[in-house]
Amino acid sequence: MEIKKKNSGLAKGLIYALLTVWALIVLFPFYWMVLTSVKSFAAYNSEYIPRFIVTNPTLQNYADAFTTVPLGRYFLNTLIFTVVTTGLMMLVIVPAAFAFARLEFRGRNLVFALFLSLMMIPTELVIITNYVTIVNWNMRNTYLGLILPSVTSVFYIYLLKENFEAIPDSLYYAAKVDGTSDIKYLCKVMIPISQPTIVTIVILKVIECWNSYVWPRLITYDANYFLVSNGIQEIRENGFGRENTPAMMAAVVVISIPLIVLFLVFRKKIMAGVSRGGTKG
Repeated sequence: MEIKKKNSGLAKGLIYALLTVWALIVLFPFYWMVLTSVKSFAAYNSEYIPRFIVTNPTLQNYADAFTTVPLGRYFLNTLIFTVVTTGLMMLVIVPAAFAFARLEFRGRNLVFALFLSLMMIPTELVIITNYVTIVNWNMRNTYLGLILPSVTSVFYIYLLKENFEAIPDSLYYAAKVDGTSDIKYLCKVMIPISQPTIVTIVILKVIECWNSYVWPRLITYDANYFLVSNGIQEIRENGFGRENTPAMMAAVVVISIPLIVLFLVFRKKIMAGVSRGGTKG
């Protein structure tokens, strides 16, 4: 018995040690980013061997991030893009998931299979099609041009559909007997029950929009419409310069903080929503 306890303790100790090493490896780039952001330009360039501790930290780089370049404008653009895109996407995917999960109509399974097949199309081909469409509609350097290609997601429809199907059919039939409409049943029953998954989808979409780079960079060339992710390149080329790495890192830290806080606050809901979405019954 004692031998089993010792072996169990050694196994747990080894697992914790491996997890600790892995956590240090994963978190080190964030530490290095913050560390570099509080170094002065002169101190950073004078280091022939990188130092892992700052003796004279400075916050001047953070002040420069908002005064030298229009970082506040990039934040506003990203906020508008994220909120509007996420809101429109939820208005699209929730009814779509409900229709595939609960409504009976001819060809439902075939249509859904075709929907899933869209996930097999390479992203590059979709970007080319979207780019040609937006250019033909004269929507370059507009919020609509940024938002429209991102207002739906086959994967999120699938995830929410699986969650809706996990709700017992008896609730739906009882609601129909009471004369409840499909829209009312969706709003009063299915959405509240599926709240963890819906919150997870919203958070994941917010993170996706905040980190979006390729499409905004392709569709906008006016700095007034740059997002924070694209603004980093503008900052590097026309703001701090290619050699002012500490100021660049300060801007990256400022941009990363909202997502880090969002994940830390809602991490339990994200895990619960993803696990719930993949479990039926």
